[in-house]
Amino acid sequence: MSPPGRPKGSYRSAKHEGAPGSLPALQGVIAILRGVTPREVVAVGRALATGGIAVIEVPLNSPEPFDSIALLAREFGDGLLVGAGTVLTPAEAERVAEAGGRLVLAPNFDAAVVRRAKALGLQVMPGVATPSEGFQALAAGADALKLFPAEMLGPPVLKAWRAVFPKATPMFAVGGIGEHNLAAFKAAGATGVGTGSSLYAPGTPAEALTPRARALVDRWAAA
Repeated sequence: MSPPGRPKGSYRSAKHEGAPGSLPALQGVIAILRGVTPREVVAVGRALATGGIAVIEVPLNSPEPFDSIALLAREFGDGLLVGAGTVLTPAEAERVAEAGGRLVLAPNFDAAVVRRAKALGLQVMPGVATPSEGFQALAAGADALKLFPAEMLGPPVLKAWRAVFPKATPMFAVGGIGEHNLAAFKAAGATGVGTGSSLYAPGTPAEALTPRARALVDRWAAA
């Protein structure tokens, strides 16, 4: 299935500053495209990249998610870090890799998923809600921790975690994140945030996404 538009690797994210062949850093605002379809995903990706987004997650409970991941991977090459969310089994991690995804995210911590993703050369960010889960995830090889659901746990929890986890541990706040609260999570020590419905919902016109993305990226940068 060949996506329309530019050839692989022709899109270079505004955040992409590494050498050719390197990926954008896992930081800042992650766009969560729950419900996106393969038919629209390339146009959505272009609009988000234009707005400054460098990391895109396609949750696996979206329609034909592996097709969408493959289309994004072909269209953007190393210009975007493309991955899958709601990855619950090692077999799903394998399918993400086969589709060209580079990042695995989950709402939970499962050591088998983390280890399989790492064996496949993927970056992996499991969801955790307690320090015990967080330390177990790091011991299993996780690259980053996803504080989930962040809206319920709140910035104070993240701030407390920063006092006990290794300082270099990337931590992301996901769940209920928007312009109204991302600054508070950054002040508490978040490396980045994942945002879904405040940025994208199924049926959102692609042209509406660039200003939304830009507002979130600018808000994060200014926080």
